Amino acid sequence: MIAIDTGGTFTDFVRWSESTGLRIHKERSTPDDPAASILQGLAVLDPEGEEPVVVYGTTLATNALLTRSGANVCVLTTAGFEDVLEIGRQARPRLYDLHPVRPAPLVPADRRLGVDERIDTAGKVLRPLRRAEVERALDRVKTLGADSVAVCLLNAFASPRHERMAARLARARGFDTSVSHEVLNEFREYDRFTATVMNAFTSPLLGRFLARLERAIAGATRPRRRLWVIQSDGGMLPPALAARFAVRTVLSGPAGGVTGAVQVARRADSTGRAGRRLIAFDMGGTSTDVSLTTGSVPLMTEGSFEGFPLRVPMVDVHSVGAGGGSIARVGADGRLRVGPESAGADPGPACYGRGEELTVTDANLLLGRLDPRGLLDGTCPLDAARAARLLARLARKLGLSPEAAAEGIVRVANARMEAAIRAVSIERGHDPRGFALLAFGGCGGLHACALASALGIRDVLVPPHPGVFSAFGMLHAPVSRTYSESVLAPWGPGLAPRTEASFRAMETRARAELLGRRASTVAGRELRFERGADLRYQGQSFELAVPYGARLERDFHAAHRRAYGYADPARPIEVVTLRLRASEPRAKAGPRPAAPTHRPRTARHAEAAGRVYESGRWRPCLHIRRETMPNGRRVAGPALVLEYSATTYLPAGWNARIDTAGNLRLREGK
Repeated sequence: MIAIDTGGTFTDFVRWSESTGLRIHKERSTPDDPAASILQGLAVLDPEGEEPVVVYGTTLATNALLTRSGANVCVLTTAGFEDVLEIGRQARPRLYDLHPVRPAPLVPADRRLGVDERIDTAGKVLRPLRRAEVERALDRVKTLGADSVAVCLLNAFASPRHERMAARLARARGFDTSVSHEVLNEFREYDRFTATVMNAFTSPLLGRFLARLERAIAGATRPRRRLWVIQSDGGMLPPALAARFAVRTVLSGPAGGVTGAVQVARRADSTGRAGRRLIAFDMGGTSTDVSLTTGSVPLMTEGSFEGFPLRVPMVDVHSVGAGGGSIARVGADGRLRVGPESAGADPGPACYGRGEELTVTDANLLLGRLDPRGLLDGTCPLDAARAARLLARLARKLGLSPEAAAEGIVRVANARMEAAIRAVSIERGHDPRGFALLAFGGCGGLHACALASALGIRDVLVPPHPGVFSAFGMLHAPVSRTYSESVLAPWGPGLAPRTEASFRAMETRARAELLGRRASTVAGRELRFERGADLRYQGQSFELAVPYGARLERDFHAAHRRAYGYADPARPIEVVTLRLRASEPRAKAGPRPAAPTHRPRTARHAEAAGRVYESGRWRPCLHIRRETMPNGRRVAGPALVLEYSATTYLPAGWNARIDTAGNLRLREGK
């Protein structure tokens, strides 16, 4: 089994089999053609095509939305509601901003086409949709040169009959078609329309890429390799289904890291005082993703992306534009700025030999926090002289010494990442001092100690192979899919038959999609179903998610008390949306790997002397290879713990040791 995580700077590979164990590899990403770096890595890690399963975390949909480089989309909607995407919500993210800037809709006004039809909120047809009306609109779509159609009709969650007709006619003409009741079968028109348009914008691009990648990785191997794609909620799907619902892959990459963090959290002895309570801190080349877990994958169904609501199941991750490739510059106000712009993989940080922009990685190198002999065990050489030239230029503008300027770059980046950790902990009522910080990604170990000190966190864990940890997490992803259906009905005994019928219908759909042709011959027990519901007190505008079962009402009152400080058991409850998560416990992809274990080995040059700049002066610094550290040996900072995929920086006053689960445990003080 091979997992692949395409990042902004590197593409990470993890290969695992029961016979050969765990192997890792990294390749420079190829943004213009992500498949190129994937095939290069597979040629190195599995040249004979022995591993039949490839699990892939993709950033293609994410990048298409960020750069507005998706499909040419037209929207078919109910006449009179063409501007739902433009109007949005009344909520203002910055209440006192006199000149707010809203993101432009993904589809301009002249490509939002109205059709004469109307269904009410109960699903009753008020005005039927005629075939000629749809054909007229599709003629216009063809004239506009669109290749993708988003069908978003009013109240389609209550009755999809009109959307089904429009979708059937659009697909018959060869248009790639996204339909709102298939993408997001929930009320709130703006959210449903936006999710459907995002899907229409990204689905054709992702579909073509995955089809090409699937053919390329299959090659002539026997048995042919099979590709799986990670979703934003941490589950995986076959390529055709992932491409059909491309909007559900926007957080594909970070989902792997959170899944891996949960595997660490479940090994209680590895987290010490914090138990299963972890803050996952994933710092890569372009961004930093943070998440808080107490032993299970934290999920949410309402987020945002680039100013748009994103109401699909996803891991609860907070991202900021701070990574190793984040560019440092002097702003118009004369102050130091770091990110969110990134040097990416091409040209990359200046020290990679091609870039002309100073980055966080360059600052870490010039402060002595990276091995000057290069990254990836020396296979990625570093050009310190190039980085030093750019740092000197920046330092002159700031009126600082080069070392002080480099320290400033690191501190600014740390401030942004600290704010992200506070957003998922303190701002949600969690004291970070009761958690361990799990640092991974290519750069996580370089900044973890400083962030832990600032937040009062005593335990820092760096897992085995931290630079490819998100890919490792993908090896544990289940085959799964989440379904939803809005109900909007008062809770009571009379509602139970309706909800049971809805769940049964979603289970039938899950078997058809996840089991395919086996659905007619395989018992339903092959899929595990988890039922949930979004509830609210009648009259409220927002709802809370709870498990659907005998304790439904009690769980809702408890959740409401936790969220808002009070509960009102006498007040009627409204069932807003039903949710079903279907997964295969024994995934078709095969067995999952055990956690890597630490077996110390001897090696030449296991330790070396270096120097690091900290607290205003250069100090001696130990360089030690992680794979040679004996179990239980304590290493005192300043020190660099070096390994193939990442570097961990241990400041003065910190110490490190390998714990029983193979994690590098960092602690401040004795």
